[in-house]
Amino acid sequence: MNAMGVRRTAEQVLALAPDEASRRAGSGLGTARSWSGAGTDGGAVWGRCEGDGPMPYRTVVDTTGPACSCTCPSRKSPCEHALGLLLLWAADEAAVPAADGPPDWAADRLPALRAGAAGRAEGGAPADPEAARRRAERRAARVTAGAEELERRLTDLVRGGLAAAGQRGYGPWEETAARMVDAQAPGLAGRARELGAIPGSGPGWPVRLLEECALTHLLDRAWLAGDRLPAGLAATVRTRVGLPSVPGGTAVRDRWLVLAQYDTGDGRLTTRRIWLHGTDSGRTALLLSFGAGGRAPALALPVGAVVAGELTPHAGAGQLRAEPGEPLVPVGGPAGPPPGGPVGAALDAYGRALREDPWLDSWPVTLGRVVPARAEYGWQLADADGREALPLTGADRARPGLWRLLALSGGAPVTVFGECGHRGFTPLAAWSPDLPAETVPLL
Repeated sequence: MNAMGVRRTAEQVLALAPDEASRRAGSGLGTARSWSGAGTDGGAVWGRCEGDGPMPYRTVVDTTGPACSCTCPSRKSPCEHALGLLLLWAADEAAVPAADGPPDWAADRLPALRAGAAGRAEGGAPADPEAARRRAERRAARVTAGAEELERRLTDLVRGGLAAAGQRGYGPWEETAARMVDAQAPGLAGRARELGAIPGSGPGWPVRLLEECALTHLLDRAWLAGDRLPAGLAATVRTRVGLPSVPGGTAVRDRWLVLAQYDTGDGRLTTRRIWLHGTDSGRTALLLSFGAGGRAPALALPVGAVVAGELTPHAGAGQLRAEPGEPLVPVGGPAGPPPGGPVGAALDAYGRALREDPWLDSWPVTLGRVVPARAEYGWQLADADGREALPLTGADRARPGLWRLLALSGGAPVTVFGECGHRGFTPLAAWSPDLPAETVPLL
């Protein structure tokens, strides 16, 4: 790609959206069937999108800003067409082929965009840092207003009694979530939706609702006291309320074993999680890749492969997420599993991680010499010496990966990598003593 521009990820593109409506509309336009004549020269992306009128909308984005121009009537910036074009470019390079330069209609608009937009100055710094600071302050003020409103909603819930939450239905919480989206705090919006769903989650829901209320209250208070937090924890809080996470650590070059890969989605955005283990550094890293509009994320790595490259960790306390500084290159043969420990060590690791990030649902751990066994409440992974055990999460007790794990073990101890959390353990990969260099995926 031309060094002039920046090819953003789907997450970074959606973070540019001025509101939730634009985010949804842009996600729907991030597919090749919506566009014709799309192309890029690295410094700009352009294309024509069919609209309601007789002529297609002509959209051009200066990727050094980004700044955009579109013939649609929207007064939002970026408009849904610019978001859709950038999402298409992020997900499918073939749909936005490289060209020697833009067509005349796009080239005519680029000088004005580059002259008047908040582009990037030499060295990658914003051309107008004062404008960027003001935008950040305005968004922080909106998030603060959202956090204060959510605090009032939690106070009303506790004063009225948790039992009443089951009678009010999901509607009030969905309205609260929509206001958190308007406040540009999607992380708080997600927690509001979770609060609304808990009363219908089955027996024991009041306990779960109280736990989630406490965690949401803690996040609200942490945001409101952000200027008094340690730098790492403050970065974690910003990520948890929904501000974009960015690389901020020292790059690590290593040979990385691909431990697991799996997708989750909400119908509008597919999130792919890839767990890696540094065979030399011993570090664990998480790569996130996104696909909008029903498209699969672009990044895919085969489980069990060893790839070489440089990863830069994101800022934040206890964060494992990282970004590749370059394409990860396969380097040949298989590798053995990360060093494994007993169940007690895994629980200790999760506890230490919670001190850094109290909102963690789970933490990656490797269990050594454990045996899958059936208990009174369901399946579990127990230390071979029988001292301690971890229950498998409900979804994992029913999926085919459990039977693959049972077949691999055959009653003998195995090594298992997975995610350890307050709901139990989710196994993602396993190794048998007979074939220690063969990674068996459990998804």
